[in-house]
Amino acid sequence: MKTIFILAWRNIWRNKRRTIITLSSIFFAVLLALFMRSMQLGSYGNMIKNSVESYSGYIQIHELGYWENKSINKLLEHSQSIQDSIENLPSVNYVIPRLETFALAATETLSKGVAVIGTDPEREDHMTKLSEKLVAGEFFEADKEGILISEGLGNYLRLGVNDTLILLGQGYHGTNAVGKYPIAGIIKLVNPQMNNNTVYMPLKTCQYYNGSPNKLTSMALVLDSYDAVKKTTARLKEDFGERYEIMDWEELQPELVQLIQSDNAGGVIMLGILYMVIAFGIFGTIMMMTMERLREFGVLISIGMQKLRLAGLVFIETLLIGILGLLVSFMAGVPLLLYMYEHPIPLTGSAAKGIEEMGFEPIIPFSLDISIFYTQGLAILVIVMLCLTYPYLRLWWLKPVESKK
Repeated sequence: MKTIFILAWRNIWRNKRRTIITLSSIFFAVLLALFMRSMQLGSYGNMIKNSVESYSGYIQIHELGYWENKSINKLLEHSQSIQDSIENLPSVNYVIPRLETFALAATETLSKGVAVIGTDPEREDHMTKLSEKLVAGEFFEADKEGILISEGLGNYLRLGVNDTLILLGQGYHGTNAVGKYPIAGIIKLVNPQMNNNTVYMPLKTCQYYNGSPNKLTSMALVLDSYDAVKKTTARLKEDFGERYEIMDWEELQPELVQLIQSDNAGGVIMLGILYMVIAFGIFGTIMMMTMERLREFGVLISIGMQKLRLAGLVFIETLLIGILGLLVSFMAGVPLLLYMYEHPIPLTGSAAKGIEEMGFEPIIPFSLDISIFYTQGLAILVIVMLCLTYPYLRLWWLKPVESKK
């Protein structure tokens, strides 16, 4: 085996120009594929992070059957012991208790349907950064009745800071929900729909308004990263699945999942085209190498070398070229991706403005997911193995007499 390996190594360097051209084609293809895939997965990760941390959280816990029609009567008891046990799970940073309902917001002359979100101000701000979206007034506090309204709603109702907003709706189990609340501040939300009809109020105030003390519609979980979502969701379902409805961000935001899947499919197609080009390059090299050495192969077979051992020699030669190409690519690709991961590309001008309006950070981030590397390596090795079909067939049907011609 050692002798065959040494022969294979010498053979690939007999024609240095051909080998270097093949290695170069593999190098540039894999480096480009690593860059493209890292940028793509990094963008997905950033998109998910910005989206789920703008409102929904990575996981939500509801009363059984709540999500289907979001009824105000499907409320769960706010248990501090359960909240503490959830926050003690690995990867869970904190839990945001919420009570969400709909109401008619009114002034003396105008009215509009709004979404009312009762929440813990400090925890909510930690995830959604509401205080950074404040355009007027002050941030609301847990022990005061002051509320936040979205900028679009304030403009429509012609209300400002320190004005009073009247809310009318249906509370828990059919009770009347009526109240008037001072406006502590006005926030500008990036989501146009939410910016036109959203009211944030302290959780206790919202519970009193709905006649539902110590009740919640949901608990939103914030995790270390979206990579921990599957494992944490499975753990929560194991511990609380019979009592609560547990949904991850993919179930909460199916539109985002579809957007990522469609874009990912386009990226895979582009990589497929790239590797098709590389496959033809590698195949051309192997075909030329085989044609140039037919006489050599014929002589070796004539003096008694088995075709199987000769095929093994060709296999090792081709495999060495593929592995060398991958090693050189990874040696250049890993430092490049590490740098890009630490220094994402900032967007400027209209592109940055458009991204910010969608609620996303105006950068092009990169990912260091291990799958980026092993999928590219696997793709190259599969291409090499497929290209070996040609020399194997030529060796199988090779007749030593004909190879001398």
